[in-house]
Amino acid sequence: MTSQDKELQPNVAHQSLGLVSLAALGVVYGDIGTSPLYVMKTVFDPTHGLAVSESNVIGVISLIFWALMIVVSVKYITLILRADNRGEGGIMALLSLASSSVADRPRLRSILFLIGAFGAALFYGDGVITPAISVLSAVEGLEVATPLLQPYVLPITLAVLIVLFLVQQRGTGGIGAVFGPVMLLWFATLGIAGLTNIAAAPTILGAFNPMQALAFCLNNGWLAFVAFGAVVLAVTGGEALYADMGHFGAKPIRLAWYVCVLPALTLNYLGQGALLLANPSAISNPFYLLFPPWALYPAVGLATVATVIASQAVISGVYSVTKQAIQLGFLPRMQIRHTSDRRIGQIYIPFVNWTLLAAVTMAVVGFGSSSSLASAYGVAVTTTMVIETILTFFVLRYAWRYPLVLGIFATGLFLTIDTTFFAATMLKIAQGGWFPLAIGALIFFVMTTWSRGRQILLEHLRSAAIPLQPFLESLIAHPPARVAGTSIFLTANPDGVPHALLHNLAHNQVLHERVVFLTVNYLETPRVPEEERLSVKPLPGNCYQIAVQYGFKDEPNLPLVLEQCQQYGLEFEPLKTSFFLSREIVVPSPGGGMSLWRERLFATMARNASNAAEYFKLPANRVLELGARVEI
Repeated sequence: MTSQDKELQPNVAHQSLGLVSLAALGVVYGDIGTSPLYVMKTVFDPTHGLAVSESNVIGVISLIFWALMIVVSVKYITLILRADNRGEGGIMALLSLASSSVADRPRLRSILFLIGAFGAALFYGDGVITPAISVLSAVEGLEVATPLLQPYVLPITLAVLIVLFLVQQRGTGGIGAVFGPVMLLWFATLGIAGLTNIAAAPTILGAFNPMQALAFCLNNGWLAFVAFGAVVLAVTGGEALYADMGHFGAKPIRLAWYVCVLPALTLNYLGQGALLLANPSAISNPFYLLFPPWALYPAVGLATVATVIASQAVISGVYSVTKQAIQLGFLPRMQIRHTSDRRIGQIYIPFVNWTLLAAVTMAVVGFGSSSSLASAYGVAVTTTMVIETILTFFVLRYAWRYPLVLGIFATGLFLTIDTTFFAATMLKIAQGGWFPLAIGALIFFVMTTWSRGRQILLEHLRSAAIPLQPFLESLIAHPPARVAGTSIFLTANPDGVPHALLHNLAHNQVLHERVVFLTVNYLETPRVPEEERLSVKPLPGNCYQIAVQYGFKDEPNLPLVLEQCQQYGLEFEPLKTSFFLSREIVVPSPGGGMSLWRERLFATMARNASNAAEYFKLPANRVLELGARVEI
């Protein structure tokens, strides 16, 4: 899962390293921490044809251990965590870092943007599969307790997921504080459960030898390659380490991994392997059969809570990625609600929430079991892993100026491993892998349609716009009646006259005493320092041009920016300031920049985009919106 900037926790910069690491434990490691629920059962799925023999069990555990070491410990912990973009991580931050490093190569920059956008789109597929497989695999423990509960597994799973999505609108600040301690208890349980079973077959410790993994691959050939598609499930969620770096910092994430997560996962997988060596029939559910009968129901309860935490982190990540995509121009504006006055990252997007719930419900009902969902899982993740490795190469080569040979060497090994995992998961396309890919492809198509449509619309508006400077000179020569107050015109084109101003003059034939042209620009950087937030330029006739800059993780708030204009000698009285917005009514026409049906899709998205006044937090009683039909 590419959790892409899950903003669940408060700003923890002032807290001790231990507390920050505990907070990171509750957000960063939920996905990878719940993987032991289903990995081994998926590897030895009877349909794969891999026998539960001693050499195979040891070889698979060795593969899992060394995948954790190479992919997570070396690739993400050691290398990619260094590729911070002003302290931020995640695929959007990596994309902006890589694309800005090749700003002098427009074609390459465009290709990187498309690759990065596709990686972000795939996260939506992961955002559907992760809650479904995590919660379902936890509740399936009831089947182990007693087969009589099997008919209730799906209803209970759906009930848990529905409640989870229902509480999103209330915010997760209250329960977020317990995420870290609960996940600490979960990892302790993983480690203890595994450790108590290793004694039953201590030969499993031979899995630490990488030659066991190599021997497994050589001896099983094609079956080993198929097994790779399930082994990769053990490292899904590893990319969350990078995505959440901006919230916790690299050091707490590294500390939590080496002190708690890696030891717990290693012990649990070794314990499952030892259990299978002692009792091959335990493959029906090797995770829950680690526990004695008296501990089974508490284990199911704790696992369910842990998977809910993992799912919550993914859901919040989807909100965060959506917000960033909106501000980078890949998606139309949506209604974004803030669920906490103290934590700016706590957001809720209703449309995304209910769409995600519908898709998760379809996944649970359609696939019916965690084993079936495992076939759909991993495809989107491995694709994202490949994309992140490619983007990292461009950061190494062009942003950090590493020699070409060193850049290839640093990323070549990881790319080889990622593409091997990717190729193995491609075998699962027909069994369900198409599902997250279809979701990602649909989102990518929507993102590229919106991005291209905006580009065409802006080009049309610029070509048809009246130049601002000559227009103001003509107003000074033939001034209209001016009334008290300030009018602020939001415009995407700072050099052209806003349509709203032309309509205002045509219909009301007056101009306010002070006129401001305000342009908002989003930069390819996570955050813009406050001292670089705005610039003010005086124009003739008591007019001003204000340019506001935001990063893709900044929170737009134009009234707050206008208060900062006092340092430039501009003061705005709220009751004497009116905001004029231009709303373009897009009319598709043949022969434009896109096919007609894509233009119709863009027009529909533009028509249903949320109100700009609400998005920029403008006072509703001081906003006037004037529309204009524009053919594209």
